[in-house]
Amino acid sequence: VGGFTTFLSPPRQILQEGVESSLRQLLIEAFVSAGRVDNITMVMGLHPQYLSSFWKTQYLLLRMDGPLPYHKRHYIAIMAAARHQCSYLVGLHMEEFLRVGGNPAWLQGLHCAPQKLRNLNEINKLLAHRPWLITKEHIEALLKTGENSWSLAELVQALVLLTHYHSLASFVFGCGINPEEDQDGGHGCWPPSPHSDSSPASDDSMGGSGGKDAMQEVEVLMERMKLLQESQLEEEGVTQEEMATRFELEKTESLLVTPSDIADHSLQSNVLCFVEDPEFSYKDFTRRGEQAPPTFHAQ
Repeated sequence: VGGFTTFLSPPRQILQEGVESSLRQLLIEAFVSAGRVDNITMVMGLHPQYLSSFWKTQYLLLRMDGPLPYHKRHYIAIMAAARHQCSYLVGLHMEEFLRVGGNPAWLQGLHCAPQKLRNLNEINKLLAHRPWLITKEHIEALLKTGENSWSLAELVQALVLLTHYHSLASFVFGCGINPEEDQDGGHGCWPPSPHSDSSPASDDSMGGSGGKDAMQEVEVLMERMKLLQESQLEEEGVTQEEMATRFELEKTESLLVTPSDIADHSLQSNVLCFVEDPEFSYKDFTRRGEQAPPTFHAQ
């Protein structure tokens, strides 16, 4: 009877029930292991298979055997997230750092951390914004014999953590993820409902009216870009360079995007205190007519 019923069930309904069951199990596991379900899990849970793979990666990086002690792993995560000024991840790993026995004094800022961790600052900065500038000398400087030297195994794990959290910061920003309610400035975050256009995510996941304002700004910018493209079709002889200049001008004037040279650095002190040289930011790898910088190839 069960097989006959399944045969008659619409394939979409079967798939949906399977996804919901898988997600429910994952959320239960998250709550049991951490005592709560964080907002990254809620958002990523819309794709349960991806969330499952992500968790395995996180578990291997943060909890499995490795050369770095647990509290230093979380501190490196803080350094990486702070480089992108991602207050959500910084707050999350400050809590984890203390939970696994980290020294609270280190959380006063990078200047309070051991010199060995502070030595990661330069390569963290380059990996976050201009990775093509890394040379073998950067690696050698960290591995050289001395009181604060890194072993090769330690450095490999540290670099994987740095790049992982640089990427995760982009995910957090891209999805508009806010702190949990029990974090400073926290908001609730709910996964969008596939059955309703009035789900809590429409307001809460991006901080109430702030999400609506952001969407309006996106629409304004998209409309401007559309007009630019139409004008390019009407004007013959407009070069790619001219179009790039116009695009940058529209982007600068838009409320959505703020140029790095006038960016607001009035973030909470618990983020910027982990950042040295905050003005260092992304710069185009190569521009038309300019010689590309040399790249570091590692096999």
